[in-house]
Amino acid sequence: MSTLIVYACQSNSFANTGTCGNSEQAKALSLLIANDKGQKRRVLQCNTTLVKLAEEKAKDMAERGLVSHFLGGSPNSRIRNAGLILPDYYGDAMSNQVEALAGGYITADDVWHGLKKSTSHRQHLLGELPFYEEQDQIGIAFHKDYSTPHVEYWAVYLTKLADSSTTSESDSSSSTLLLKRKKKFDHVPDKGLGIVTEGGEIILKTKKPDE
Repeated sequence: MSTLIVYACQSNSFANTGTCGNSEQAKALSLLIANDKGQKRRVLQCNTTLVKLAEEKAKDMAERGLVSHFLGGSPNSRIRNAGLILPDYYGDAMSNQVEALAGGYITADDVWHGLKKSTSHRQHLLGELPFYEEQDQIGIAFHKDYSTPHVEYWAVYLTKLADSSTTSESDSSSSTLLLKRKKKFDHVPDKGLGIVTEGGEIILKTKKPDE
């Protein structure tokens, strides 16, 4: 399901062994994320299911004329509904620890600059917090529609999946076995509803039921 797109040696020097995305723009963004000098991850894999989810999300945002995390479910629930298994310590149906969105940026360089200016997005995409650093599955999409408010829509899914192991590669019938293993973190971040647009970062907050 997934193929290796980047690998960092001990020196933290990434090799451009591939790209990840539904378009040339998305693939360009994947290289910027993977090879940024601030990237803390040592391995990053392209997950085709996440690419598909990102493409669906980008098109959905264009159709609605919105850049929003909660369209047809939260980011975490979108991944779970696609049949992928998040670790047990990930948030519930109202959480976002996996999705980064942007609207109105024409090029990959522009959107990457905008995403890095946002603290929560930078921490997520560069793995600056221990929780994020272990995330190694990525999928990116770009969609453009001149008839919509933002014109350009970007969606990035970057997450960890439940720990897996595979049988020998020489076995053509090999499959992935999912093993749930809990890992505790002193701090479990949640990006919430913040989005990045050409006009700047927009931070929205939801109220808890008792507020």
